[in-house]
Amino acid sequence: MREFVFPYDCSSKSVSLDEALVRGVLESNATTYEPTMTPAELVEYALDHPINSPSLESLVEGKQNMVIITSDHTRPMPSKVTLPILLRRIRTVNPTIDITILIATGFHRAMTHEEMVTRFGEELVNTEKFINHDAEDADNMVEIGILPSGGKCVINRLAVETELLISEGLINPHFFAGFSGGRKSVLPGVASKVTVLANHCAEFIESEHSRTGIIDENPIHKDMLYAARTANLQFILNVVIDNKKEIIKAVAGDCVDAHKTGYEFIRSLSSVKRIPADIVITSNGGYPSDQNIYQSVKGMTAAEASCNDGGVIILVASCKEGHGGQALYDAMKNMVSPAQILQDIHDVPRNETKPYQWKIQILARILNHFSVIVVTDDCDHQILQDMHMIPATTLGEALVKARQLKGEDASITIIPNGVSVIVEP
Repeated sequence: MREFVFPYDCSSKSVSLDEALVRGVLESNATTYEPTMTPAELVEYALDHPINSPSLESLVEGKQNMVIITSDHTRPMPSKVTLPILLRRIRTVNPTIDITILIATGFHRAMTHEEMVTRFGEELVNTEKFINHDAEDADNMVEIGILPSGGKCVINRLAVETELLISEGLINPHFFAGFSGGRKSVLPGVASKVTVLANHCAEFIESEHSRTGIIDENPIHKDMLYAARTANLQFILNVVIDNKKEIIKAVAGDCVDAHKTGYEFIRSLSSVKRIPADIVITSNGGYPSDQNIYQSVKGMTAAEASCNDGGVIILVASCKEGHGGQALYDAMKNMVSPAQILQDIHDVPRNETKPYQWKIQILARILNHFSVIVVTDDCDHQILQDMHMIPATTLGEALVKARQLKGEDASITIIPNGVSVIVEP
């Protein structure tokens, strides 16, 4: 027997399995990567060596105001390390510059004060100017162009009208944008609802290029890159983290070239070969990524890539905030079948995308091929049942249910953190 541990909220859940039934473990090498510098030193080094870009300090000189885009509560961005360094270096050369820190909520809700204190620290929250982006606040948006997809590129006025726009962010494998970070801080980070919906259209989500780890020919990425360039995102600081959510790599500079250096680094650590099995057990990486069902679909996609058709995906995820999107919940609860949802969404034109349609589409795609068991003692089990998933309180209970579906000798693949790996064929 061997014990396997999965992140869950701010702790973990574990299970002991007969190793004879476990076909393999798919895990990022970031869990064992040991940097030669501390997290703060990695950030300072990246800022000292910007990639294809003038230094941050030279960009700041002579400016009266600037905006720093930062990640919201759904991303484990270590801003307590990165933001103080950015602010110190900026004010060393320009002590009087007016700095606005714009929280890239994308299509998510605003951060609460408590979440901001947890993410940024009480001192920064009390002394700096933080503003939550609101994708539905049309009065504070500016149209700056037309996306390659044909949709309007409408961005937060603060980001457009500032003298200098920079961002900090986290690079992780992303289930339809290829990788997070870089250009994503603008679209969807500080984009209008209209622009997010155009970018997340059914046609693009269906594309074989809109998958984890894929950038080339990814139509969603192309839109995002256009938005970042057109908004004049002049400088980024992006980091890569390990399973302890500590920085193991930092890159800074041009929003394309620095981002590429970062995602190629994580690709080298996180690419794993598919190990097909009847049951795949995974997680959404714990807090903050597993706070609702909407976010936790990401972890399911890693399991989807390694599970035999008709198999069972077991997802360890707190989902303490419930479904995370009323439209997602209603669509799944009222569906005739996953296949019917997929057909209905397939027929939706690019410019008529509905809120949460992309997550409905991906979850339906998964449920069309697999049974999904969600292990949680924080989420109302009725919500999961309504959404045609199977709830379980423990991994042991989940395995009993999975084996009822696939047999006592069903093969198992383990993916401890589904949002940290790129599962390749």
